[in-house]
Amino acid sequence: MNFSKKLLSISTVGLSTILLAACSNNSSSNSTNSKKQVLNWSETAQLSTQDPSLATDTTSFQALLNTGDGLYRLDKNNKPKLSLATKASVSNHGKTYDFYLRKNAKWSNGDPLTAKDFVYSYQRTVTPATKSQMAFYLYQIKNAQAINKGQKNPSSLGVTAISKYHLRIQLTRPLSYFKNLLAWPLFFPQNKNVVQKYGKLYGTQAKYTVSSGPFTLQKWNGNNKTWSLVKNTKYWDAKSVKLSKVNEQVSVSTTTSYNLFQAGKVDETGLIGEQVAANKNKAGYHARLASAIRRLELNQNKVKAFKNLKIRQAFSSAINRKQLTNNVLKDGSIPAKGFVPSGMGTNPKTGTSFEDDAYVKSGVSYDLARAKKLLNAGYKETGITKINVTLLVSDDDAAKQTAEFLQSQLDRLPGVTISIQSIPYTQLISRQTAGNYEITLKNWQAVISDPINFLDVFQKGSSYLNNGWSNAKFNKLLNESENVYGNNPTKRWDRLVEAEKVLIKNQGTIPLIQVAKPQLLKTNVKNVSFNPTGVPYDFKNVYLQ
Repeated sequence: MNFSKKLLSISTVGLSTILLAACSNNSSSNSTNSKKQVLNWSETAQLSTQDPSLATDTTSFQALLNTGDGLYRLDKNNKPKLSLATKASVSNHGKTYDFYLRKNAKWSNGDPLTAKDFVYSYQRTVTPATKSQMAFYLYQIKNAQAINKGQKNPSSLGVTAISKYHLRIQLTRPLSYFKNLLAWPLFFPQNKNVVQKYGKLYGTQAKYTVSSGPFTLQKWNGNNKTWSLVKNTKYWDAKSVKLSKVNEQVSVSTTTSYNLFQAGKVDETGLIGEQVAANKNKAGYHARLASAIRRLELNQNKVKAFKNLKIRQAFSSAINRKQLTNNVLKDGSIPAKGFVPSGMGTNPKTGTSFEDDAYVKSGVSYDLARAKKLLNAGYKETGITKINVTLLVSDDDAAKQTAEFLQSQLDRLPGVTISIQSIPYTQLISRQTAGNYEITLKNWQAVISDPINFLDVFQKGSSYLNNGWSNAKFNKLLNESENVYGNNPTKRWDRLVEAEKVLIKNQGTIPLIQVAKPQLLKTNVKNVSFNPTGVPYDFKNVYLQ
């Protein structure tokens, strides 16, 4: 099975419209904060977990990145650099990695950090009882898939502690982006003693966590909307960490975070609509187009009508994506050309981008007349005369605005009635994971810059494939791309392109927009780097001037 895939549920940028003059406080830094190196940061969603094996959303992964460390860590250019490892070697035609760990690395509780912590972490993630939705990311490690399916013992995983500070990882095949994966929190070590001590409580509150990275998590009780990242004095590279604390505050509405920014109470805020227009020429504005897609998911398991291709195509054709980006969101987001966004690689022969090579215009274009014609044909084929469904979305501004727009678009179809239910983000993730929705908005953020990172979402056996769509040709193409032509870039590319075309022609999902996360950042906040294809922000090297 293909292994790579994308990070489920990205935290959407909260959005509301407000026309305050943008940067009156932008350059006037809080001198006390500058001296104390305290950064005040706004988030749009709550933490759902701090168990690296169970995390699926961007907010949780961002906290895990800042409280953890890996064999590699991404630099300011998002390139993997050795971190907990001081030396690495690759052998066996790219299938065996040997890492030599830092002997001065410790956990925040004082425990030494050793190769066994990586072995335990990876075994725990693929163990079926852990129920990790992200376990498939480890499938290219020897025996990982068989272990995850209950066919082999976790001890057979191809991750071995050769000695206290010598770790060996054996892959089933060469993986060009493996170093990037090792810099992602899913591949960070876990402290066995701590995990076993807290049991089911592990990662559910700050007091049930332990850190291997630049910061420790504090003041999080499991469901509150504020928490802090405090400098970890036991971190091996603590001398490079300038911030003493990062205070995080969830503002579901950007109106709130924007007002807090104007009042000098936060150092950063997301923007939307008129906020973008008012600030895009000011110091501290950043456009931030992410390698992320927001899509409309139709659940065939819950709604019989969605099993019909023409009905699914009708829903897609009824949506004017340009109107959504230009007139509703107005935040720099762009209409999606497919499920795979820009930034996912180029054709090895021609240099053209994936989204251009795989573009299926009819699958993402607005044509209301065509939509009505398709829907009526679908009604005749199924005997259905009306569709009354609830659109499940997050309670942030962006999701609400998008939902209201989709409701107005789809309600124009004969016999279609759309209701909207907005719920807190953590509840949304749980509902979506359980397939407990009729239609919903989903967001997918890249972990690596490769099309497989998106297409794997819809492959048979994927832990995220719960909308009832399945296609044998699609599965065959993905299998060939990774397991037959993995070392043939041109043939692999061709099969990935064809797989995307199959997905869109069959409307396995309805791509809407490529997500922008426009940001206003105080100009005294330095060394902030944005990662469009992974966890957005690493605070390790950030400082206040």
